[in-house]
Order: sequence, then C-alpha cells, then structure tokens
Amino acid sequence: MRRRIVMSMLAGAALLTSALLGTGAPAARAADVPAEFGTDWHDPVTATPPVSVPKGARSCQVTLAEAQFRDFTPYRGTYTPPRGCGDRWSKVVLRLDGKVKGRQYDRLGYLHVGGVEVLRTSTPEPSPDGIEWHVEKDVTRYSDTFRGTQDVEMLIGNVVDDTYTGVIDVKATLTFYAGRPRASVPDKVLTLAGGTTLTTPRNSERVVAEVYATGSGGGCEEFWYLTVADPASYSCKADKGPYREVQIKVDGRLAGIAAPFPNVWTGGWSDPFLWYVIPAPRAFDVRPIEYDLTPFAGLLDDGRPHQVEVSVAGVPEGQAGWSAPVNVLVWQDAHRAQVTGALTGAEASEPVNSSVYTPGSGEYRVDTDAGHRLTVSGYVDTSYGRVTTTVNRTLANTSVHRWNDGETTDALDATWTDDQSVTVKAGGVPRTTRTDRTYTMNGATTIGTGDRLRTRLTLGDRAAVRRSGGGWSRLDDTYSGDATYTLDVPRDQRHAVGTSSERYRLYGPEGCYDRSLATEQGVLTVDRERC
Repeated sequence: MRRRIVMSMLAGAALLTSALLGTGAPAARAADVPAEFGTDWHDPVTATPPVSVPKGARSCQVTLAEAQFRDFTPYRGTYTPPRGCGDRWSKVVLRLDGKVKGRQYDRLGYLHVGGVEVLRTSTPEPSPDGIEWHVEKDVTRYSDTFRGTQDVEMLIGNVVDDTYTGVIDVKATLTFYAGRPRASVPDKVLTLAGGTTLTTPRNSERVVAEVYATGSGGGCEEFWYLTVADPASYSCKADKGPYREVQIKVDGRLAGIAAPFPNVWTGGWSDPFLWYVIPAPRAFDVRPIEYDLTPFAGLLDDGRPHQVEVSVAGVPEGQAGWSAPVNVLVWQDAHRAQVTGALTGAEASEPVNSSVYTPGSGEYRVDTDAGHRLTVSGYVDTSYGRVTTTVNRTLANTSVHRWNDGETTDALDATWTDDQSVTVKAGGVPRTTRTDRTYTMNGATTIGTGDRLRTRLTLGDRAAVRRSGGGWSRLDDTYSGDATYTLDVPRDQRHAVGTSSERYRLYGPEGCYDRSLATEQGVLTVDRERC
C-alpha cells in the first residue's frame, strides 16, 4: 500500500499579482451535478482577481510565443517591442492561453524574455474531452526588458506517448497600455552572468532580487514538507527533516533568507480530482521570492562583478529537485553617474531545526520546530542625501507529520511564517514597510476498503502589509478539497467524487475584493463576489 501512495504522489509535476480566468459560465444548480466525475469537467478557474488595467488607455499587443509541447524541446523566438504605444507603459500584462485534452500529468514550465524569467507556471491535468485555461500576470516591473528586441525561450517539458496523449498547446501575449505607471518601476532588469555573477550600474540606489524557487522534478523535493530524517521509516528522507530555507548570498555573505511557498501542483497529494477545476494557490503563477539587497548597493556599485548565489538549506547533499532562477531589479540615481556607500551590518541568528521522531505501535510521528533570523543594514550617498536601509527577516516553521505502517494513512499539519521589515531612513525620517506572510497546509491521504483513496486538504496563503503613514493591505487565499477514487483501475472505473472550494480576500484603503468558488464532481456550483 505504501508504494501506491508514494508513486502516485511522485507522478505529479515531474519536470521542471495574477489571475487565472474562468469561462464566465454561471454556477450550476444542484440538479446539474453528476453522482461522480465523468469524462469532462469545468475549465480551470481560481478566485484570484483579474489584473486591473487603465481605462481608456491606448493599448498594443505582441505575441511572445505560440507552441505545442510534446517533449523537452524549448520554443525559441524573437520579441520585438510594440509600435504605437511608446516606450513607457502604465501597465504591461502577460496572458497565457492554454489547452490540452486526453491523458496527461501536470507539467512545470517557464517563459524567458532576454534571459529574464517573466513567468513560471504549471499546467492542469486534462479531461478526455479537453480543457482550456488562461493566466494573466502584471509584468510592468520588467518594462526595461521589453523596450528592446529580445530572444524568447519557453518550455513546458512534456511526454507524449501511447499512454500520455495530452499535447500542451499554448499562446503567450503581452498587452501594453500607454502612459505612466502608478508605482516606480525598475530602471534595469538584470540576470546573473554564468548563473552566479552580477555587475550592477554604478549609480544603483535600490536593488531587489527575485528568485522563482520551486521544489519539483518528480522526486521527494516536490514534497519536501513531508520528508523525515533517520531513524524514522518513511519513503521520503532528508538528513535534517522537512525544514527548507531559500538563501541568497553576495560574495559569500548571507544577504537574504526566505521560506519557500509549499506549492502543490495539480497531481499533488495523490489525488488529481482535488484540482481539476480549482488549482492550489499559486499553482499556475509561481510568485518569486523577493529579497531587498539595497543594504549591499554600496558594495555592488564599485563596477566590478560580484558573486550572487542562491541555495536551499535542508536539501540533502547531492540531491536534485530545486530550481531557483534569479532576476535582479535595479533603481538608479538619475542625477549621479556613481553612488557610493557601504554595508554597515549583517547579523544572523543560529538556525534552529528540531525534528523529533516519535515511534509508536504501527503509527509514527515527527514534530518539527525550526526557524532563522537575519538583519542586514547599509547606506548609499545619493544625489538627495544619505539613505540607510535596514532589512529584518524572521522565519519559523512548525509541523506535525503522522503516518502508519505502509503509509496507507499520511497526514500533515504545518505552518510557515516569513516576517520582514524594511526601514528606509532618508533626510532623518525613517519609513518602515512590514510584511508578515503565513502559509498553512493541513491534510491527510488514506487508503481504505476497496482500495479507495481519499484526500482531504486545506491550504492557506496569507499576507499582511503595513507601512509608515498608514498604508496597509491584507490577503487571505484559502483552498479546501475532499476527493475519493479507486486506485489501480481504468479511468471509467474509478468512481471518483470530490468537492473543492476557494475564497480569495484582499482588503486595503482602496477597497476590497472577496470572491468564493465551489465545485462538486467537476461542476462549478458557487461563484460569488461579496465586495
């Protein structure tokens, strides 16, 4: 029985502010809900808000990529900037349209423009009759990249054979809206030469790194939050248990720490029937981890190449499974050719990582309590005076993992917190932005009588932002699902049933967004907005 659960889980993503848009169809009545899943279901949809665009602005559209993915051959093309919308834009929106039918696993993919990663995504698993899905993403921050002709590379690694028949057909476009953006956008968007080397402009006054960190590859690092250390007997092992931390270093110095988001792809937790209509949060638009490297700007502004390296603490030595491409966003001082400064402090606590195994009579448990803290500070002397930036980041992870002999019951209750404050002092006035992130995962997979596999799972993605002067926002994206099917039988004999729901709430001084979705047996039964 243990092998059945593990192999089903490992069959998920076996390869490498946004919205997933629905079809607009109304929610079904109870009488329209079938007794079990059939051969078709509602197209994927999430409760995430659509990207807002300026009304009445002139717009231009450019096709980035149009391809069918059958294997691991990347699409390669050329991007040319749009005509008729200038070279400054109030908003740039990336849209991915996809379709697939037949039988196929979930797959991971990326889209690069000029070497800059503008999208990391996964795919839904299709029905025999076929599905379509659409993803939007605000990519205004990459405007510098879009101003020139660039190489385009896209890959959604796939396998098509007599069993897995789904060809993934996608089209990616950019829509440009003329005008000035509401928020400051980077002057430069850089990538790391040779994968680790960065040379910034000498007048850089703010530096932010983006890391699209994903555990995948079809191995245990796709389910890193379930791994256990010896002497526990479990199918996925790691030397120090499930704690993972994404670290970034500049010239060998620890510059940033972050908790990875516990991504769940559309084959995750052994039960694709959970995800056919509503995917897990972030599944189709993997958001990058952001690190404010401004305390290091004075060091980076010397015109020399510097080593910038990303690693994932907790991964067993020599074990693959993580991808972590890096973009570096730079804001420049328009009135100085060179900005000087210095790193004034970098202090990290000793990492805490306790993973306690409790054996029982046929039932086992691992309790994990881990965390880390980092403070970095530095200054730059700009054309408008000295600016000091201090970044504090504190991580914590607690989890309880329970399983039985054969792993026919496998349960996890986990919470990750990633709290950050960035204080910028200019002209003697400090201004602080505090962001508190919380990720939660609570669920269990069991195999019961008649090889019926059931998964119940609740996922949470929450963030609260507070700024000096009263600015604030609060996000709560919660998914819940419960699905059951029969293992190791043809699709038409699985007798699958399942419900899923999502509620996405976003509040701030400018208003609120609150949308709820619910499904039964692949039919959308609730689509309600409260704001």
